[in-house]
Formats: sequence, C-alpha cells, structure tokens
Amino acid sequence: MTFVVIDNCIKCKYTDCVEVCPVDAFHEGPNFLAIDPDECIDCTLCEPECPINAIYPEDDVPAGQEAFVALNAELAKSWPVITERKDNPADAKDWEGKPDKLKLLQR
Repeated sequence: MTFVVIDNCIKCKYTDCVEVCPVDAFHEGPNFLAIDPDECIDCTLCEPECPINAIYPEDDVPAGQEAFVALNAELAKSWPVITERKDNPADAKDWEGKPDKLKLLQR
C-alpha cells in the first residue's frame, strides 16, 4: 500500500510532509505534491504532518478522490523529488478546504 496526496493539496502545497519522508517519495509540481507509489514504504510519517489532511492511505482515500491514486503515480514520474520544506504559497490559507480543485492543477 502507498499513501496518496489528494485534491486539498492543490494550490496549498504545504511541504511539512516531505521532510519526514525517509525514502524521498515526494515529488513537487507547480502547485501540488505527489507521492511516488514505487518509492513509498507506507511508513505513515507524512500523514500526520500535513496541516490540511491532504494525505491518505491508498485504501482510505475519500470517496470522489480515487482518481488521485493514479494521478500521484503519473505525476511522480515526471516531477522532481522534493526533500526539504519550502515556504507555503502566499495564498495557501485562501485555498484550504476548497472543493473541486482538480481543474486548477498545474502540470
């Protein structure tokens, strides 16, 4: 099993989670993070670090967010690894909890 970043991360992109990942499974895009399922070792360290609850075990992804399982795998292949925390986007708080942000995902 792997962990999955879902919709709520889009345009928030808090990076608290990347520093605790022991295997460098996180990949960074312009406004979203993705977890590489081939690298993730299911250690559970990242999930509690996410301040907006945007990381779930693959088997517990909320209803309506299932497409993010495949999307994480796809995006992780082309985005660079991120291992260090970065400053949050200036408007991250404005985007927390907003629904249906998939259309705002930048590749």
